[in-house]
Amino acid sequence: MHTLTNTTKHPLSPKTTATASTTTSGATTTATMLERALSSRRAAPHLDDPVSADESKTKKQNLYLLASNYFSRLTHPCICPSPCLLLCLLFAVALIASLVYNSRSFVCVSDHGSRVGFYGFDGLESDFGTLGVPWCKSRLSHLFECEVLNFIEFLHLVMESRQSSYDLFLFNSCPLAKGRSKHEKTVEWTSKDLIKALGEFVPIYETRPIKNNMYGMGFDHSFGLWFMTRWLKPELMIESGAFKGHSTWVLRQAMPDTPIISITPRHPEKYLKKGPAYVDGNCTYFAGKDFVDFGSIDWKTVMKKHGITDLSQVLIFFDDHQNELKRVKQALRAGFRHLIFEDNYDTGTGDHYSLRQICDQSYIRGGGHSCFRDSDEARIRSKRKKFWEKAVDVDELCGPNDAWWGVRGWMRDNFNHSNTQISYEEHFQNSRFVESILDVYWELPPVAGPSLTHQMRYDPARATSPIVEDGRYSTFKRLGLDRFDNSVFNGYTQMVYLQISQQES
Repeated sequence: MHTLTNTTKHPLSPKTTATASTTTSGATTTATMLERALSSRRAAPHLDDPVSADESKTKKQNLYLLASNYFSRLTHPCICPSPCLLLCLLFAVALIASLVYNSRSFVCVSDHGSRVGFYGFDGLESDFGTLGVPWCKSRLSHLFECEVLNFIEFLHLVMESRQSSYDLFLFNSCPLAKGRSKHEKTVEWTSKDLIKALGEFVPIYETRPIKNNMYGMGFDHSFGLWFMTRWLKPELMIESGAFKGHSTWVLRQAMPDTPIISITPRHPEKYLKKGPAYVDGNCTYFAGKDFVDFGSIDWKTVMKKHGITDLSQVLIFFDDHQNELKRVKQALRAGFRHLIFEDNYDTGTGDHYSLRQICDQSYIRGGGHSCFRDSDEARIRSKRKKFWEKAVDVDELCGPNDAWWGVRGWMRDNFNHSNTQISYEEHFQNSRFVESILDVYWELPPVAGPSLTHQMRYDPARATSPIVEDGRYSTFKRLGLDRFDNSVFNGYTQMVYLQISQQES
């Protein structure tokens, strides 16, 4: 598989204020962190305060001071400062040109007017920062900071005569947004790679054997699974949950000759009696009478049978609607490292405890929620509920005693048939565990903006920016996405790729 690269840590999305009550933990460090997180949320400034509430202004001021400091130091050694100022001016022009060029390649350009016309002001993504998305960040914001810091470093090195050529012009080195991880790694692919791959996948998807995959994966997640599998190039692919076999077909399109292990209670061939289904000839099925749950399989024996000695060359795809914390622990115990979860449900939704829910924490920027009925979050959620089917208002989000984590304070499992009520402290500890073993967390963006796909289910304020943003219909059409029925774009649930490893001692 391809290796992953180290990058600079990204800041996280701002969050709204919220209150949460917890119990004191046994460990001093955990209790201190938990209390600090909660107290910081209680003391957070009100959004109506123009001085204290606008955190982005603080960032801009710090960046401005940093730039000013560098410029003043750069011009100081010059006998005649004019050449230095001219050089700075030229590079400033180059910076702006680079930002324009890269912003297009990162698919961050959007037509605000088209969104207003399609949804009205209350239906837009303008409340992204207030509602928050844990572990995600606006790509354009990160790109700007990355570009400016690269530019400052460039000027600094040139004036110190460390490098005189343009090979220090690093404006194309700023990658996609990423999630938290212990080693600060992120994925190799960029938005350019996603755009290019979309054009390749459209004609493949048109040949799918199951045209109406109701209750299964739609276009967005089919593309995500195909793209990541093809990029990682595993020696063995394992799927837990196959339904009619659509995901098996997607895996086969990505890797035509790689063996597949499919774990599913009902064999896909059973569905052939009622309609289209897919059964793969190079697949080992743990299905029907031979079904064994993922967590109960003797993976050492299975790997030996398939000739796999390096478990980092195995990709696991989960679409079985089981507690994702449970699945992560099972995969970690077996030694697997690369995992994809299809249904990464947002807080307050879904039939199982997801990574997105685990990541939603008060101490993480973009995480945590307010159950106060007169809060800004409550007001915004109420408005967005009118536009988006999967949006939840505060009454749906919060359970007894203002429990907002998981689904109203419950950790769901097994298609919502086996549920456990958990405290915020337990939810907090789950997040700390995941962080300790997490190397990479990357959520698949929606394929295209809602004004292009005409989807009305997921709330774009709770998702990262789409690959093809609203207002870019020419790109949408050029890729062939306009040829599909709108219903294929209704299944987006934040598919996520993880790379994990044993907790460091």
